[in-house]
Amino acid sequence: MTERANGRRRSVPTELAALAAGVSESTIRKWASRGKLTRLGTPHRAEYDLDELYRLVARREGGT
Repeated sequence: MTERANGRRRSVPTELAALAAGVSESTIRKWASRGKLTRLGTPHRAEYDLDELYRLVARREGGT
């Protein structure tokens, strides 16, 4: 996991992103392929920004 310090992103792999959002790994991948979530990392290792993920989940749950 990458820490957000001095403006750096906190990113996590697909498995942890799914756990944090309370959804399946395939849902994380679908959100990324549909442009709802930015895929970071390398071609062989996807990672996702936690803050972006939390904002997406809040919108889906009717939050801010």
